[in-house]
Amino acid sequence: MIGFMSYFNNITDVLGIKVGNVEDTQALTGCTVVLIEQGAVCGVDVRGSAPGTRETDLLNPMNAVDQVHAICLSGGSAYGLDAASGVMQYLEEHGYGLQVDVGVVPIVPAAVLFDLQIGDSKVRPNRDMGYQAAMRAMSGSFPLGNVGAGCGATVGKIAGYARCMKAGLGSASVSILMD
Repeated sequence: MIGFMSYFNNITDVLGIKVGNVEDTQALTGCTVVLIEQGAVCGVDVRGSAPGTRETDLLNPMNAVDQVHAICLSGGSAYGLDAASGVMQYLEEHGYGLQVDVGVVPIVPAAVLFDLQIGDSKVRPNRDMGYQAAMRAMSGSFPLGNVGAGCGATVGKIAGYARCMKAGLGSASVSILMD
């Protein structure tokens, strides 16, 4: 039974969640990191005709891993999945991740969007951009719109790029207290 539900405007309204963005405004691509250093249970619904993802299968409740430490969103199509490696490096350096006998293994699911035809297709989010976004992650307000992964985001491409519209990064959160 749900006892209380409240809606917020920002994912960082949820205790323990930080967000960091890095973008290249000339190349029109970027990376957004949702940092959950202490870990959180997450889920995913992968859609689209050509999804680019990394470690989203770990979010299936039937699997052994029950927490993630960050989520990496980036442009760059499949090339942008490399940004998650930088997020993992940042988390490992700070001791966050799944505890194993030899240290920690940060769990960082990632998803990308196709922005290669919008800006410079040779500039893509990479390991360094992911690390920088994780390093910049903070609680509280953060910019929305054409920042981070939203820098080169577009919608409406079914009719071709001549008809697509600019999109961007958004945020929302819901808090549910159970009785």
